[in-house]
Amino acid sequence: MSKIAANIRVLRNLKKLSQDALADQLEINRSRLGSYEEGRAEPPYDLLVTIADYFNVSIDALVRGDLSRTPPSALMKIGKNRILFPIQVDADNNDIIEVIPVKAMAGYLTGYADPTYMEEMPRMNLPFKIVGKHRAFTIKGDSMPPLKDGSIVVGKYVESLSEINDGQTYIVLTKEDGVVYKRLYREKKKSGDTFEFHSDNKTYSPYSLHARNILEVWSFVCCLNIGEFKPQDLNIDNMIRFLQSQRVEMGK
Repeated sequence: MSKIAANIRVLRNLKKLSQDALADQLEINRSRLGSYEEGRAEPPYDLLVTIADYFNVSIDALVRGDLSRTPPSALMKIGKNRILFPIQVDADNNDIIEVIPVKAMAGYLTGYADPTYMEEMPRMNLPFKIVGKHRAFTIKGDSMPPLKDGSIVVGKYVESLSEINDGQTYIVLTKEDGVVYKRLYREKKKSGDTFEFHSDNKTYSPYSLHARNILEVWSFVCCLNIGEFKPQDLNIDNMIRFLQSQRVEMGK
């Protein structure tokens, strides 16, 4: 069964709706809905939008997530109660900071909305109180000194691109380049929402991206510089030991 099929069934059951009742709400017949839930067909894009809006979930979560493993209380609500992506919470319903290590960075572009992918990431707690959803990313390259290759940057989730402040640094998930850490500026000369991505290392030229190519934005909170490790020593065990030495609690 496809994820779409399973997720439609999960969401319908959460609302305690019969197939007939949901089909009426979506203005389709019951047999058509049944074909979607059984994986014999997939909804066209316009119907996916209708289903996502009806259940207040994002299309990403509907298509790529596993909603059977993520209760609605553990989904982040954005804007008009739209659920954007699954988040991890502990037994006391406190947000967990997932750490995306080097080996997992390549898969983040396809796994960022998948609860199964996020459950496999290491977790950490900072030695100070945080408010809002945070996540930690391993930075590659030398484009943002003084951060070195392998440094960990913790970011707070930015709910709207309108909250981006010119000249501030952000971790950004883009469709083309995956995760990048850059200083952002809004381009005022171009129509639409276009942003310039600047490196603090001036040997790298700035480039522009339209908002439609931006999937996630996290504002800089703090960094943990582990660039002193040699490449062969930059593994998850050493990373955990370093974090613990900085009074950062780690878990799985």
